[in-house]
Amino acid sequence: MKWNLKEFFKNDNECMEFINSTEKNSIEFNQKYQNNLQNLTSSEFLEALKIYEKINENLAKFTTYAYLNFAIDTKSGSKLAKIEELYNKISENLLFFSIEFNLLDENLKQNFIENSSNYKYYLNLIVKQKSHELTFLEERILLRVSLVGSSAFARLFDETMSNLRFEFDDKLLKEEEILSLLHSKDREVRKTAALSLSNTLKQNSHLLSYIFNMIKTDLKITCDLKNYKFGEDVMHENNQIEKESVDSLIKVTQENFDLVSDFYNKKREILGYDELYDYDRYAPLGDDKYYSFEDCKEIILEAFNGFSKEFGDIAKTAFDENWIDVYPDDNKIGGAFSHSAVSSIHPFVLLNFTSKRRDLFTLAHELGHAIHQKLAYKVGFLNSNTPLTTAETASVFCEMLVFDYVYKKSDKKERLNLLSSKLEDIFATLYRQINFTTFEREIHSYKNELSSDEIGEIWYKHSKDMFGDCLILNDYYKFWWSYIPHFIHTPFYCYSYSYAQLLVLALFELYKSGKCENFVEIYTKFLSLGGSKSPRDMLAMFGLDIQSKEFWEIGIKMVRNLVSEFKELK
Repeated sequence: MKWNLKEFFKNDNECMEFINSTEKNSIEFNQKYQNNLQNLTSSEFLEALKIYEKINENLAKFTTYAYLNFAIDTKSGSKLAKIEELYNKISENLLFFSIEFNLLDENLKQNFIENSSNYKYYLNLIVKQKSHELTFLEERILLRVSLVGSSAFARLFDETMSNLRFEFDDKLLKEEEILSLLHSKDREVRKTAALSLSNTLKQNSHLLSYIFNMIKTDLKITCDLKNYKFGEDVMHENNQIEKESVDSLIKVTQENFDLVSDFYNKKREILGYDELYDYDRYAPLGDDKYYSFEDCKEIILEAFNGFSKEFGDIAKTAFDENWIDVYPDDNKIGGAFSHSAVSSIHPFVLLNFTSKRRDLFTLAHELGHAIHQKLAYKVGFLNSNTPLTTAETASVFCEMLVFDYVYKKSDKKERLNLLSSKLEDIFATLYRQINFTTFEREIHSYKNELSSDEIGEIWYKHSKDMFGDCLILNDYYKFWWSYIPHFIHTPFYCYSYSYAQLLVLALFELYKSGKCENFVEIYTKFLSLGGSKSPRDMLAMFGLDIQSKEFWEIGIKMVRNLVSEFKELK
C-alpha cells in the first residue's frame, strides 16, 4: 500500500530529460511571445495561452514527483531543493506573461478575455492581481530568492517534525502515533501522551518559534512590497473572497461558542469526571473500535456508492491502483493530504493510518479531495486550481457521507460515541480553525519577532476563548501551536476549514432534505468546475448566498441540532 512514483518517471534520468525538454519549451515560448502580446490576434493569444498552460502543467509534473518523494522520505530534501531551483529557473521564462498581459491596452485586453473560451475567469483573476504585481525585474528577483524564503523554512519545519520522537512506555513514537494516543480510552494513557507531546515540543520550541517568526517576517515583506494591507489578504485573494465574508464567518462562529461548552459539560457528566482537562477532549465514550484498512475501504465504498456511482468508481480506482500511501514510516512526513498531481496521472493520497476510528474519517476526507481533484481535471490545468474555501468542501462532505452511513448502522450506545466523535471533529474543523485564524491575526499584527513564551500566551488566550470554563487547559498547552503545519506552509489557511464545514453542513442538510431533486448532479458539476468560476457563483447553483450572515447560520443551526441530539442520547 505504497505509491508507485514511477508513474511519473521510470528513474531520475528520465525526469531530468523531461525537465530539460520543459526548459527548452519555456525558452521558445519566451522568445516568441515576450514583448509581443500586443501584436497578437485573439486566436494567436489563445494559442499562446494554451502553450503557457501546458508548460505550467509540465512544471507541476516534475515538482510533484520531487515533493511526493520527499513526503515519503524527508531525507531526500536536497533533491527537492535542486528540483525547486530548476523549477524557478524555468519559471523565469514564463514570468513576463501575466505582467505584460496586465499592461496591455484595455480594449485589447478585454478582446483577448472575451475570445479566450474557457479561460475567461482565469484571465480576469490575473487582472485583479494587477495592483499587487511588481515590475518584471522585481518579480524575477523575488522568484530567485524564494528558494531561501518561506519555502526553505517550511522544508525545515517538515524535516524537523518528521525527525522528532516522543517517549512513551520506553518507546520512541512519531508525531502521528503520539497524537493518536490522545484518543485512548485510558485517561492515564492520554495524560502521559499529552505530557510527552508537550515536553518534546518544549525542547524544540526555540527552533519552531524561529521558523514561525521567519514565516511571519516573509509574509510582512511580501505585503509591504506588493501593496497588501493585511497578511491575510494574500490568502483571501487566492480564495477569491472578501475579508468581510471571513469577518462575518468569524463573528457568527464566535457568537455560538456556547455550543462548545454545552457539549463538553455533557461529556464530562457522561465520563463521570469532576473536571475535564485538555487531554480529555477526545476521550471516547465507548470502546475505540479497531478499523483495519480493508474495513475502511469497504465502508467508504458503500457510503460513496450510496451517494453517487461516480464517487464510488473514483474511490475504487484509488484503492485498486495504489493512489494511497497508507502507513507511518520512519522518514515519512506526518499528517495526511491529497495532492492533485497532473491529469495525465492521478491524485496521490498520503495517510499515516493507525487503525483508529478517526483514520476512517481521515481516509474519507482525503478521498473527497482526490475525487474533487480528479473531477476538476476536466476544466484544464489553469482552471483546476480550486480556491481553498471550496477545495475543502468535497473532503468534509465525504466525511459526512461516511458518518451518516456508519451512524445509521449503529446501536444507541455506539451512536453516542460516534456522535461525540463527530461533534469533536466539527468543533476541530469549525471553532478550532477560527481560533487558529484569530491567533494568526494577532501574531501577524506584531512587527517584531515574538519569543516562544509570547507566542504561547497568545495561543493560550485564543484557545480559552473557545473552551471557556468547560475545559481546563494545562500550562503545557501553550506549546501546542508549534506542531500545526498550516501556520508555516500556508498562513491564514485555517479559516478555509471553517468555511467549508459550515458550507458542507448547509449542503448536506439540503441533500438529506430532498428539497433539491437533482442535488447529486449539481454537486458533481460544482466539483467539476474546479476553480473556473467564483465560489459565490458556484454556490448560487444551489440557491445559496455566501455573502449573507443567514447562510452561515444554516450550518450553525445544524451543529446546534447535533449537540441537542447528543445531549438527549444519554
